[in-house]
Amino acid sequence: MPEPEPHSPTLYVIATPIGNLEDITLRALRILGEVDALACEDTRMTRRIFERHAVKSPRTIFSYHEHNEPAAGHRILGLLESGQSVALTTDGGYPGISDPGYRIIAECRNRGFRVEVIPGPSAVTIALVASGLPTSSFTFKGFPPRKPGPRKSFLAMDKDLPHSLVFFESPFRVGRLLQEALEVLGNRLAAVCIELTKKFEEVHRGYLADLAVKFNEKAPKGEITIVIAGSNPKFEKNENSE
Repeated sequence: MPEPEPHSPTLYVIATPIGNLEDITLRALRILGEVDALACEDTRMTRRIFERHAVKSPRTIFSYHEHNEPAAGHRILGLLESGQSVALTTDGGYPGISDPGYRIIAECRNRGFRVEVIPGPSAVTIALVASGLPTSSFTFKGFPPRKPGPRKSFLAMDKDLPHSLVFFESPFRVGRLLQEALEVLGNRLAAVCIELTKKFEEVHRGYLADLAVKFNEKAPKGEITIVIAGSNPKFEKNENSE
């Protein structure tokens, strides 16, 4: 399949702020003001960016989320086929990272449409750096399964591997995840990152045993990203440790 022309209709995959509205690039703002259409997870959330930065909204704005993904994806393809460029955003971070996006990106690639990713903030990398855990290699695991059995199997997949693990989790299940991670992975160093880039940002770093007690006693509020150290004795605490 031939490469698309430089100025051909383009799907712009734009990373948007995960909390602080100042965390958006000049390039992203320029493109948001230039595209013909915008497909976004929640139109109300995305309009805040236009209002905050005084950017003119595209004439066409519509929702693209997990419940209307096939129909909204079809609409995106129709716009591209008609010669228009479309921006794709979520409520925060990158489309396609624990949010809808990869299917329409893949379909655009398959059909020869130009796809351009506009970089920006991601809770994955922000949490990883903020955790103080190794960043040389890591695996992003997304949201764990909700049920205990599948969740423990999910954790066990990486039990013996040395890379740091990054998860998203509901604040209501943080304590349970930490407790099950302790049971499956052992008492490793970890960090619970809460409301990253927002006014009440918190990073709680410690061993899984202590963090599990802390967050089982009181569930946190807000968006949660968890980082757990990989399999390495220097990040593990056993009963004989001082």
